[in-house]
Amino acid sequence: MTQPTAYGGRPPTPPPGAPAPELLVAKFRAHARRLFWSALVLVGVAGATAYFYDNLPAPFENWMLLAAGGLLVLLLVVIPYLVWVSRRYTITTRRVIARWGVLARHRQELPHARGYEIAQRRGPLQRLWGCGTLTLDNGVDAPLRLVNVPNAALVHEVLVDQVEVSQILAHRDGQAIPPMPPLPPPPPVA
Repeated sequence: MTQPTAYGGRPPTPPPGAPAPELLVAKFRAHARRLFWSALVLVGVAGATAYFYDNLPAPFENWMLLAAGGLLVLLLVVIPYLVWVSRRYTITTRRVIARWGVLARHRQELPHARGYEIAQRRGPLQRLWGCGTLTLDNGVDAPLRLVNVPNAALVHEVLVDQVEVSQILAHRDGQAIPPMPPLPPPPPVA
């Protein structure tokens, strides 16, 4: 049997009845624009600490300055970075996976074959940075929100294509494949 052709630049589909491997389509994090203020705080704390070191008024000591700077960096730089780096989105040929959490890991999946509605929301700042928030809702499970997705329009297109291909494959594989007629018996050997 020949491989079915793919239209519109889509990947080739497997023959009917053959298992389709799950392939990675995209893996990404939220847009890094929310780390802008953390970067400014880090530069400001480093500059202020360097300026005031050995130049403090009488009741304060250098260790107090270093402790305050370290606390600010921990609260306003390290924790936001850990929160940002812990959230990851993965799109495969079968499902969408969202993972998040620093101490306790959470995971939410949504298969493409079930179909879902994709809502895209882009605020003014998100439009400026080219990102957006996608909400995937299949009407049964809790909606899956992909927050601050970079290049949201492209991700939206990819998700629509994956849902379409997955539903076509699920429908095609759900159809009964007619059994092959039995082979004729071999001719008698003379």
